[in-house]
Amino acid sequence: MAHDIVFFLAPDDETAAATRRGGPGQAFESVPCRFIEPDSAIVEWDMYFEEPSSKAPSVEQLLGWSWPEWVTVPLNDGVDVFALPQRLTQALAGASSAELEELAGRWTTRLRSADGDDMTDDDLLAVLQGIARLAVTAARTGGRLYSWSF
Repeated sequence: MAHDIVFFLAPDDETAAATRRGGPGQAFESVPCRFIEPDSAIVEWDMYFEEPSSKAPSVEQLLGWSWPEWVTVPLNDGVDVFALPQRLTQALAGASSAELEELAGRWTTRLRSADGDDMTDDDLLAVLQGIARLAVTAARTGGRLYSWSF
C-alpha cells in the first residue's frame, strides 16, 4: 500500500516526471493524502463519472477498467507518478457537490471493505474537493493532474 500521495497540477508530463525524485514539493498546487493506492483511486473516480452509481465497484470491475498512464518508467523504488485521464480532469472540474459527496461515500465504502481499520485517516470528501479545485485550475490553464506516491 502506498503511504504518501500527492495529487498535483503541472503544465505537462515532462514537468510532472521531473518530480519523481523528491515529489512535487511546494512548487506545485497540490492535495496530499495518505494510505491509499492512487492508481485504483483514479480508476474508481473515472468509473464513477463514466458510469455513475453510488455502489462501490467490485475488484473485477476495477481491474477491467483502463488504468492511468505512467509518466515515468516504473522502477523498483516504490515511487509512482501517474497522469489522470483528461476526461476525469474535465469531469472533476465540472462535478457538483452532490456528485463529489456520492463518490466520496462510494470510495470510503470500498476502502473500508478492502482495508478495514488500516483505512486512511484522511477526510476523503475533502481530498476529492481539493482535487476538484485543482481540476478547475487545470481546465482553465491547460495543465494536467498527476499523482505522485511513495
